[in-house]
Amino acid sequence: MADLAVMFHWPPAALAGMSVAELMAWRRLAIDRAEALGLVDTRE
Repeated sequence: MADLAVMFHWPPAALAGMSVAELMAWRRLAIDRAEALGLVDTRE
C-alpha cells in the first residue's frame, strides 16, 4: 500500500476499502508509472 500512497499521493485511508485484487491492479499501474518516469528499472 505504501508504494501506491507514494506514487499517487493517496493517503493510506483511501486504500483501506480496496480489495486485494484492486490493490494489486493499482500497484501494477504504480510500477508502470515509476518505470515511465525513470524512477525504477525492474528489467532483469
